[in-house]
Amino acid sequence: MKLTLLAVGRKMPAWINSGFETYARRISDEWTLRLIEVAALKRSGAESPETLRAREAGLIREKIPPGSYLVALDENGKSCTTRDLSRKLQKWQDNATDICFLIGGADGLDRALIDEAFEVLSLSTMTLPHGLARVMLAEQLYRAWSILKHHPYHRD
Repeated sequence: MKLTLLAVGRKMPAWINSGFETYARRISDEWTLRLIEVAALKRSGAESPETLRAREAGLIREKIPPGSYLVALDENGKSCTTRDLSRKLQKWQDNATDICFLIGGADGLDRALIDEAFEVLSLSTMTLPHGLARVMLAEQLYRAWSILKHHPYHRD
């Protein structure tokens, strides 16, 4: 199964890139986790956050792998446990579905893009820096994978 994290923002701090890569590498060859970055648009005050989110949504849509099951990450999305996530991943794998997770930029994702997603999940009810959300998602995907593989990484 192919997992794609499509995120707004480039030139993340080294610790963000290192954290993401650490967990992406740990997932076996049976699954792959790759990152596609979309450049964040400059915030100058000349355009509203809504306009910027809509323009970023256009850039995101261009990069979504064809046929992917879209999962938007949003602080107002549905919370799930790691075990819930592992069950979702198992279902998606059983259906031979490739997944594309979407993480917005500093102002989040455009409402229309959220509405296009099949699922909207929340990593936390707290507002997170979008770079940190990458690392947290990668870790949770690895943890969910470890549950399915009965790997000792996850402990209840």
